[in-house]
Amino acid sequence: MTNFEILKRLFKDYTIKYLNKIILAVFFSILVAGSTSATAWLLDPAIEKIFINKDQTLIFVIPFLIVIAFATKGISLYMAKYLMITVSEEVKKRIQIDMLSSFIKSDTEFVENKHTGRYVSNLNFDVNQITGMLSNSFLSFFKDGLTLIGLLTVMFIQNWRLSLIAIIMIPIASIVAKRLGKRMSKVTTEAQEKSGDLNKYLIDLFKNHKIIKIFQREKYEYLRSEKFVNDLKEKSIKIYTIYFRSTPIMETLTGIIIGILIFYSGKLIMNEQLSINNFFSFLAAMMLAYQPVKSLATIHVGIGQGLSAGKRILPIIDIQNKITLNENGKNLNLNEALINFDKVNFNYQSNESNEVLKNISIDIKGGKMTALVGHSGSGKSTLLNLIPRIYDPTSGQILIDGQIIKDVNLSSLRKEISIVDQNTTLFDDTVFNNIKYAKPDATNEEIYKAAEMSMSTDFINNLDKKFETIIGENGVKLSGGEKQRLSIARAFLKNSKIILLDEATSSLDSETEEKIQKALVELTSNKTTIVIAHRLSTILSSDKIYVIDNGSVIAEGKHNELLESSDIYKNFYNKQIKNN
Repeated sequence: MTNFEILKRLFKDYTIKYLNKIILAVFFSILVAGSTSATAWLLDPAIEKIFINKDQTLIFVIPFLIVIAFATKGISLYMAKYLMITVSEEVKKRIQIDMLSSFIKSDTEFVENKHTGRYVSNLNFDVNQITGMLSNSFLSFFKDGLTLIGLLTVMFIQNWRLSLIAIIMIPIASIVAKRLGKRMSKVTTEAQEKSGDLNKYLIDLFKNHKIIKIFQREKYEYLRSEKFVNDLKEKSIKIYTIYFRSTPIMETLTGIIIGILIFYSGKLIMNEQLSINNFFSFLAAMMLAYQPVKSLATIHVGIGQGLSAGKRILPIIDIQNKITLNENGKNLNLNEALINFDKVNFNYQSNESNEVLKNISIDIKGGKMTALVGHSGSGKSTLLNLIPRIYDPTSGQILIDGQIIKDVNLSSLRKEISIVDQNTTLFDDTVFNNIKYAKPDATNEEIYKAAEMSMSTDFINNLDKKFETIIGENGVKLSGGEKQRLSIARAFLKNSKIILLDEATSSLDSETEEKIQKALVELTSNKTTIVIAHRLSTILSSDKIYVIDNGSVIAEGKHNELLESSDIYKNFYNKQIKNN
């Protein structure tokens, strides 16, 4: 996207909604410009009438008008800044909401391909750059631009020759600003990357805090943290260094021009071509013009930062998901809940050369339990994730009761599916709300029943606040088995017709696993169930077992059949069952 396209997009999608406030801020900017110019202009009659002519009639009027001018400037400046800050914060809110909405709706594969810390940096660092462009740069453009025009008018009224000398600094300042802007855009992008690196590290630090303690890597992590923070510090210093690099140039330039003006003005006054009151009024306007010129010289920098951030943010908001809701599609009509994989292939977009699933064609009977067996990384979990369309096949089709799942309404599909994953995901909320997440309209009785069926009631009642206990980030206050039981409770609560169990009992001790297995029998009764389990004892009674190896189905059948036909399955069995 070009800079113009980014500005047009930000205006059309965000700032146009607050155009009335922006126009009002421009009006107050006009008042700021007018009152500032009036202050400089009033020095002319003040010096001439009061100090030179000693006119008593204006001794009260002119000071009073100067007070009014300063008060008007102060109030108008406050109102202009207040309005633009309000607008920028509203825009910030809308951009962040749009980004979060995009994250929530985006395909899982997209989210997995970028570290969480990068998204956090985009959401905070980059959005602040855009709001800074609105609240500071755009306000400065109107306020200081109009003020400069007003003061230049006063200067030309007093003496056009002196004014031509004074305005030499404007094109020089513009050249300086343009060069600084290009440099600033590059450094801001680098700073955003360092901010993302720091956020990535911070998230990893919290996730792996126990590992750091056990392996005694505190010193190593301290040195790493120092590096990440120092890298961001260096970029931040560079940003401010570039931002303020114009200061010595502008100060020196202003000093030179004032020196020339005083010299030339002295000659004009000596030759009686310029009166003292005209000179002081001109000099006041000249000195007051210094600040807006300086601000306008750096405005290009702020806009460059905002545009650079826009180039990173807008593509995130504009993400086009491969997996759409298909809201106009027909609802899934379940009868037997028979699932068919028809020549399904799959590979991740990030690694297209590596085929994860290869020509999978399997039939999963409705109302029965089907098991998937294979080594880690063979593609079992990926196959499972294709059913609720977490991912879509690269080629081939998946059908449920003869309906291609890609063609049906996505919500109606996922409504009929429950999953208990080996990587249990919980929210930093109460036990009650974590179970209720599966069915927001569930009654308290349904939630308590789901907890009971999943064998969760005992450990929940031992918690400080029972069902109202906050379990911490991803259930950090619970054991692995307790977290997994809450995940199973969700499946009980949702009570869907298709159950996906991915190592659902992997974190349970033998005694708890035995209890859960009984509960799972009831959960999966007369439901289409696909189970992945390393413990073959849990799947011996499956209606059919598929052996997956390197992304392909290499054997299928019941337990006894596979003992005869599959060496891989027989090897699994011998290691887990026979040797015990």
